[in-house]
Amino acid sequence: MNLITPEKIRTLQRKLYAKAKAEPDFRFYQLYDKVYRADILAHAYDLAEANEGAPGVDGVTFEKIEAAGEEKWLAALAEELREKTYRPQPVFEADLDPEAYGYRPGRSALDAVRRVHGHLKAGYTDVVDADLSKYFDTIPHDELLQCVARRISDKHVLALIKMWLKTPVEERTGRGGKRLTGGKGSKRGTPQGGVISPLLANIYMNRFLKHWRQNGLGQRLRAHVVVYADDLVILSRGHASKAHEVLKDVMTRIGLTVNETKTKLREATTERFDFLGYTFGPYWDRRTGRRYLGAGPSPKSRQRLKAKVHALTVPGNVLPWLKTRDQLNAMLRGWQAYFGYGTLSRAYSDVNWYVANRVRHFLRRRHKVRSRGSRQFSTERVFDDRKVLRLGRWPQRGDTLHAFA
Repeated sequence: MNLITPEKIRTLQRKLYAKAKAEPDFRFYQLYDKVYRADILAHAYDLAEANEGAPGVDGVTFEKIEAAGEEKWLAALAEELREKTYRPQPVFEADLDPEAYGYRPGRSALDAVRRVHGHLKAGYTDVVDADLSKYFDTIPHDELLQCVARRISDKHVLALIKMWLKTPVEERTGRGGKRLTGGKGSKRGTPQGGVISPLLANIYMNRFLKHWRQNGLGQRLRAHVVVYADDLVILSRGHASKAHEVLKDVMTRIGLTVNETKTKLREATTERFDFLGYTFGPYWDRRTGRRYLGAGPSPKSRQRLKAKVHALTVPGNVLPWLKTRDQLNAMLRGWQAYFGYGTLSRAYSDVNWYVANRVRHFLRRRHKVRSRGSRQFSTERVFDDRKVLRLGRWPQRGDTLHAFA
């Protein structure tokens, strides 16, 4: 077994170092493909084996890998990394509360949305719409590391996490300048956007959820907690006020702060609240006039989409129409994929109307049409002839792919 770093890998290391040294402001944005390179994975495997690395929680040892075929195993790992389907089982996953949905395998924001709606329909309509003040920025390092140390005793791993928490982070100011936050003197916060931040945020939020579970607060308050990262709601049957007090007390004890200005108590049968881009509360059936507890894309979510559509269809966009349309359709398709649950007709109609008008004005300017373009670029022609994706309609059998691209 050759543990000397292969020359090809050393060349890559030297190039990366030279680039970073020569250009201090350069940001490396294409490194992921190096992770699954066959020579790098093979060398990492040799180093781990020489170091007598222990198996992970999946129990796969070097003996098992070699019995099945080392090259075959490495090739399969490379494919999983390439396709981004590789999910190493985290040590902490087994400890996390089932009502925590953020950044976990097999769970999504949309699952949390469905869960909240399900609780509402089951009668848990007295709601704490909670807001935590700068959650990621205020997680206390010492207490967080204690949580990690309850599961990990490897001092090198703990030291690495501590170093990572102390790493300075460059942020943009409102005026386009730069500022550094964090650093060796920092005692709070885990940088948002970092690869390990979601896991650490989940680990620390689990302190509150564990207290809730172990003290039987769900039964005592007839309430459920649903959490996605730092977004949190408590849904109860008549005990929102008490649940709010418990939330404030526990969060204060673990070093976090409930934003009292933004945290609201809502009775969902008569008041609406937003969670993960959806608006929950009373909706009305326009045909029957019947009121029901619904969920649908929030006004803010629609407005954010419209802002993106507007930015794409400004007069300064000189891209060919087909490329512009493809970008627009990709944007709309992604939005519809997430906002495809609950009461949708009014939200979809609102977005479709806006998109049709923006595209009409964009094409009218592009083709120098003096009129408003209502005939040449009518709503029907925008969606049918120009093949812009109309929300509410998915590709049907017989449709050509480019029509929805």
